[in-house]
This record gives sequence, C-alpha cells and structure tokens, in this order.
Amino acid sequence: MKIGIVGNYGNDNNGDEAILLSLISQVTSTFNVPSDVITVFSNNPKQTAKRYQVKSAPLYYKKGNAVKTFGATYLQNKKIVKTFDLLIIGGGGILMDLYKREAPLYGSYAMMAKNSGVPYVIYGCGAGPLSSELGKWFIRYMGKHAESISVRDPESADLLKSVGVQKPVEVIGDPAFSLKRERKATADRPLKIGITAVPYYHAGYWPESKEDIYQQYIEGMARNLDELAAKHPVEITFFATKFPQDADVTKDIQSLMKEAKKTTVIDRNLLPVDLLQISAEQDIVIGTRLHSLILATCTATPVIAVCYHHKVTDFMKLANLSEVAIPIGEMHKADDHFSKAFDSLAADWKETCKKTENLSTLLYEEAMKGTKQFTNAIKKNK
Repeated sequence: MKIGIVGNYGNDNNGDEAILLSLISQVTSTFNVPSDVITVFSNNPKQTAKRYQVKSAPLYYKKGNAVKTFGATYLQNKKIVKTFDLLIIGGGGILMDLYKREAPLYGSYAMMAKNSGVPYVIYGCGAGPLSSELGKWFIRYMGKHAESISVRDPESADLLKSVGVQKPVEVIGDPAFSLKRERKATADRPLKIGITAVPYYHAGYWPESKEDIYQQYIEGMARNLDELAAKHPVEITFFATKFPQDADVTKDIQSLMKEAKKTTVIDRNLLPVDLLQISAEQDIVIGTRLHSLILATCTATPVIAVCYHHKVTDFMKLANLSEVAIPIGEMHKADDHFSKAFDSLAADWKETCKKTENLSTLLYEEAMKGTKQFTNAIKKNK
C-alpha cells in the first residue's frame, strides 16, 4: 500500500504540522501500516521525512512564472502520484486563492491523481477566501473528481456549494482534534494564561502591509493583558505556533506592557507535541492562531479567541463559544475584552472545565469519523 498526503506542510507553521501529525497517525492506525508507506509533498522534504519517518517530495518546483511552475510540478510529481493507492488532499485552509497559488497548486494534484487513475479525497479542509474565477474553477474541478469531500466547519461547506461544488460535503471538524490528550488535573481557579498572536498586517508576512493597523493591534493586546494582570494574580506565557514570526509579535506586545514582569515568552520553535504540552499546562489559552485554539481544546484547556480570520470566528461558533470570541479589529477599542471574557469563564469554573472536556471528546470523535473517507475510497477502487 502507498498513500500520498498533500497540504501546506514543511513551512514551520506548527498548526499545519499538527494536522500532518494527526493525518499520519490516522493513516497508520486505520490501515495498520508503517509510516514509511506514506509520501508527504512538503515545502521542506528533508525535514518532513526526518521528523515523521515518511517519504517526502517537493510540494512544487518553482520555475520563473506560475504557468511554468504548474507545468514542472505536474510533470515531476505525477510520476510519484501514479504509484499511490490513495491521495489525501488536506487538511488546513488550502481551498482558497488569497495568495493566488493555493487553488491551482492543490488542483494540480487532483489532476495528477485523476489522470493516473488514483482515487483522492479532500479531507478536513478549510475553504475561503475564493475570489478569482480561476481559483473557483480549480476548486470545482477538485470537488467533481474527488471520491469524497470533508471540511472543518459549516461555513466552508456552504462556500464550496456556492462556487458550484455539487458532491456532498461533510463537516468533520479539523483532523488535529484527533490529537486529544488526557488532562492530568484542573486548577481550582484559572491563573496560568497562555497567549498566541499573529503578525496582523505586519510587513514581511501579511499579504498587504498596514503598519498602523499592526500597531493598533499590539497596543490593544498589551492594554488588555495589562488590565487582566492588574485584576487577577495571573501568570502569562506567550508561545508561538508559527516561528519566529509569531514569537516576534509576542515580544512586541510584551515590550508595551506595564505588567510585563508577569509574562514569559517561549522563544523557540515548538513542535505539535510541545504545543500540546504547553497548552495542557495552562488554565486558559487566549489564542489568535486557529491551531492554538484547536490544540488547547485537544488538552481540554478552555479558550478565548482573538478572531483575525473567519476560520477562527467559524471555529468559535462551531464550539458554541462566540461569547468569548473577540474580533481583532475591536481589540484596541477597549481595555477590558480579556478581563470580561476571563470573568465569564471563571464565574463557574468547574462548569467551564466540564464543558471544555465534553467539547474535546466530541470534536475528537468527529475527527476520527473522517477516516472512513480513506477506507471507502480504497474499497471502491479495488
């Protein structure tokens, strides 16, 4: 048996790496096979192969312009794809065209599989934004020829239908929820607070740089954390799922805080297992990155969200936590966003912890249901 996985991997985004870890674990347990039957198409094949004991190949071959890159990637990687019994396209927010390349890139893998007679599934993805006609065409193509399609939230399912995907689209949640960890103990009251941040509109990372918006954001974060730290005897730990970019943002926030002495910055690249451990050590995670919220939920750690992207808003809605979801554009307009959200979770702390444990279990079960896509695709094509 040979299985391929393609997504946004090998990019030092440890939210995406958590998805990859969960997918490899699901494939090896579902089919009872060693990890080396899996080939992952990665931005950093050497790192991916070493880290997960899988085979790995370049995600794409850059050749001057987009058309040449598409052609070179198709010709090189079709040779590998045609040897597979199954190709898994996912997870992560890859069904989009925000950075222009995603829809054509992942669509090319659907073409490789279809033209090689290899079944493929679209698995646990996020969709959107989709604004170009070319992007929408590729997404329709991917949907038309897939054995089955699943996404991580209802909004992604609605978007796929709205651009013309006609196959049924199942909502299974994010594959990373299958990384559930048992929590050793629950604190009597929440004192340890984990924080993640993003380089929101910051030059060198964001598609469009607006330094005034970035400054507003970090100042708002600093003031809100100051108010929380002034009201409660909390210990604040900044950590990053995308290193070093997110760690640099947390240092910018820390430098603006009056209560900086109550904070620690973890200034290193954290792999998914590290992120799970750090999340489990917190009483609450105030997360901006989606996968900091997901991995916290895997460890039954209650969350508060700073919603910088619709995928974060969608997750909080799915988890029935919209009341502790703060739009990032509102962050600088008041200093009590975090303290109010904290108070609402702390008011009946035992009940909050119980609800979070139940949510963690439910989302784990939903994520594990998705593995039937793998088995059904292979059975159907035998």
